[in-house]
Amino acid sequence: MFFRTLNAILVLIAASVSLSHAADSRVGVLELDPSKTLIEFKLGGSLHATRGKFQLKRATIKADGSSGNAEGIVVVDATSGDSGEKMRDDRMKGSVLETNLYPEITFVPRRIEAHLDSGGAFSGRLEGVLKLHGEDHELSIDTQGTLVGDDLVATAHFSVPYVEWGLHDPSVLFLRVDKSVDIDIATAGHVNWVDTKTGPAR
Repeated sequence: MFFRTLNAILVLIAASVSLSHAADSRVGVLELDPSKTLIEFKLGGSLHATRGKFQLKRATIKADGSSGNAEGIVVVDATSGDSGEKMRDDRMKGSVLETNLYPEITFVPRRIEAHLDSGGAFSGRLEGVLKLHGEDHELSIDTQGTLVGDDLVATAHFSVPYVEWGLHDPSVLFLRVDKSVDIDIATAGHVNWVDTKTGPAR
């Protein structure tokens, strides 16, 4: 359900990295700070919506603005899911995410398309592979934010059809929940630049 968190973060990163200096030989590398990243999920239901959050473990994104190629990995701690109710969270981790078998949710970026305006605002789309519950899923994500100098602030919102992707439907009797989950991401980070001709650059 909450796996798209990864993608969102990934897009934010890759977008900012490829936007700037797209015309020169530099490649951007961004390390995301988990303490500055907020991953929230919302699962609609027949009685009420369930809201909660997950924690980012680590994220490194490398993007080449001239070619559009992206690489790296974003890792979310699946065991960190917290909706504020232990019994519900135990069911989510035990029967839906099966975190004893799949403790991490990962996203590996492949391609990035982005646009940066003169004021530093950017929008972008990232394509890659999301590994959820042990299965790979092709995914593309749209994001937006601001890149000022080498500092990035970005957000993303999207949905993941977790039931369609083969995960357990947690609905019980009259307590029905949606078959897809909404994710909102907010993150900040710093981009380091590497000149492909001369080596690391700042």
